[in-house]
Amino acid sequence: MKVTRIYTREDGISAFSEVEVPLHDQGAIGRISDPVAVTSLMFRETPADHHHDWHQAPRRQYIVLLDGEIEITVGTGESRRFSGGEILLVEDTTGNGHLTRHIQNQVRKSLFLPLPEESS
Repeated sequence: MKVTRIYTREDGISAFSEVEVPLHDQGAIGRISDPVAVTSLMFRETPADHHHDWHQAPRRQYIVLLDGEIEITVGTGESRRFSGGEILLVEDTTGNGHLTRHIQNQVRKSLFLPLPEESS
């Protein structure tokens, strides 16, 4: 399963990459990944007219888009659109961050799954 990652490069500029999450065959129930530790689960509704100017992610976290459509622009200048059912791994907690823009004029629902702090 592919997840889009937003991260900060060594030069402080945010960028996109793709992360492949390995899935293991479980027979009749399908394929499943190894467990991923998260610290909590947050439900979010974002107003229809919400646009979030340049910002860093507040923490490393997965964001599961449940509906709607957004466009994210990273520091490299690249923009990508994401819609319900897609998963983001946001890790740009430093550097110039990213810009988030609503595409559809509707309330958008998503799930936030913060990841444990990385130990140094």
